[in-house]
Amino acid sequence: MVAMLAAAVGESDAGELERAFPIVEPDYGHTKLRLSKQGLEAIQRINTPIAAVSVIGPYRSGKSFLLNQLLSLSCDKGFGVGHMRDTKTKGIWIWGTPVEVYVDGSKVSVLYLDTEGFESIGKSNVYDDRIFALAAVLSSLLVYNLPETIREADISRLSFAVELAEEFYGRLQGQDVAFEPAKLLWLIQRDFLEGKSVQQMVDEALQRVPNRNGDKYIDEVNQIRDSLAIMGDNSTAFSLPQPHLQRTKLCDLKDQELEPLYVQRRDELKQLVASMVKPKIVQGRTLNGKEFVAFLGQILEALNKGEIPSTGSLVEVFNKGILERCLKVYTERMEIVALPVSVDKLQLAHGLAEDEARKRFDKQHFGKHYAAQSFLNLDEEIKKVFRSYGLANEYQSSKLCEAKFSECEEKMDHLQALKLPSMAKFNAGFLRCNQSFEMECVGPAKGSYEHRMSKMLARSRALFIREYNNKLFNWLVIFSLTMVVIGRFIVKLLLLEVAAWVMFIFLETYTRLFWSSESLYYNPVWHAIVSSWEAIVYSPVLDLDRWAIPIVVMLSFLAVYWRCIGARGRIGRSVLPMYNGSFRSSSGRPRTD
Repeated sequence: MVAMLAAAVGESDAGELERAFPIVEPDYGHTKLRLSKQGLEAIQRINTPIAAVSVIGPYRSGKSFLLNQLLSLSCDKGFGVGHMRDTKTKGIWIWGTPVEVYVDGSKVSVLYLDTEGFESIGKSNVYDDRIFALAAVLSSLLVYNLPETIREADISRLSFAVELAEEFYGRLQGQDVAFEPAKLLWLIQRDFLEGKSVQQMVDEALQRVPNRNGDKYIDEVNQIRDSLAIMGDNSTAFSLPQPHLQRTKLCDLKDQELEPLYVQRRDELKQLVASMVKPKIVQGRTLNGKEFVAFLGQILEALNKGEIPSTGSLVEVFNKGILERCLKVYTERMEIVALPVSVDKLQLAHGLAEDEARKRFDKQHFGKHYAAQSFLNLDEEIKKVFRSYGLANEYQSSKLCEAKFSECEEKMDHLQALKLPSMAKFNAGFLRCNQSFEMECVGPAKGSYEHRMSKMLARSRALFIREYNNKLFNWLVIFSLTMVVIGRFIVKLLLLEVAAWVMFIFLETYTRLFWSSESLYYNPVWHAIVSSWEAIVYSPVLDLDRWAIPIVVMLSFLAVYWRCIGARGRIGRSVLPMYNGSFRSSSGRPRTD
């Protein structure tokens, strides 16, 4: 009785699995996917290695009917066909009972997956792409069911699905693990079988298009074909004629009523599919039911979590958005640099910002085959932005250096017009101006302005030296005459007056005796006079040129005070005591006039 009860339970469980189950369903907005527990429970019971056969293709292209034919099921028992499928069958469905086959001597459970057709109304392109990519990742054999012929859109969509699957498989497994593509079966359903074979049709459709003129559109077409190179020799083409002219009644027709050629080709297709089936390999090993479900969950999470493009927008458009964000990162890093800066510093900032932008692009870009061109575009855009920063740096550098040059030029002009000429003061101003320019003038314009600065300073120094001796000679003549007046009339100091007369006579007679004042400048006496003058006029403590007028005013006031007020005091002190003494000595004598 126990054995009979167990057999009855097994038969009831097997009966429950003899139907289609959803394993992936769309969310409310038909943009993302979620797992369905019903189908997952059916898969988790499988303990043998799993091979998945997925049929993909446009909406209402006969995918569900084709799966029923491969499983030898009628429409009322198998996958829903046409108008018989309600909204609950959206997403990806699986036949609950796997077909067990032997591959290389090992038992393999083959699961047949029915996918929702793309290009239907009321769905986004992103949703179709996720369905397509998920089927490409999960499948051991991908049957691409196409009516009549191969369109460029069909190649583009398949290329995109492979790129999408490869991208997110790499994000899930890591960069060191290569994407293991499913075998691809191009199934072309058409009525005419004369002329080229479907294999020739597929081969020609996937060939690169010559582009001698460098047409951008043809380059994009060839990129799509290059991305399918990962499929390699795993691609096979097969033709299948239409089963019957009345396609809406296919589910009501028996094999005897179908086209004989279709029945023959269908049986050949079953054998071809059985020969192409291999266990699903992930990281070098097969997957049982529980492992397959876990892998499905990981892939689905990566697809839903990641921001992905759609085939309607094309990969380049998606990568263009990433490129703009990476370019924004580069620009923000460059904006931190306060211009102007030296060329080396700007180049260093450019290198750091470029590395950060490229790292961001490497993490976010989509598709290995499209990334190369997108990376070149990013590099070109970064170069454009860097050139603009280079021009801005040159402008700011020229502006700053021009301001410092003009400031130094004004200082040199001011030193040329010193009231009291001083070589020491000129040299100090010259040095400060040169140091200030060297420290504050930065950037690419510094070299040219350094040349202008050196010429201006050399010209100013030569002019100052030429005028210095003449100005000093005139000032010394005035100074000697002034000392003569002060020595005779103010302080009445004979020694000061004599020394002033000696200086005046020396200055006036020497130039007449030796023909010119220039010969005076080489005389040792003149050098001694110059040294004394420099010590008096300018020192780090006292700048006589700045304080000349206040000092002259103060000395003049003291001289006047000493001459007038001081002299009156001396007269008072000499007269009053004499008057007081005489008064006291003759106090008893009558006063007379």
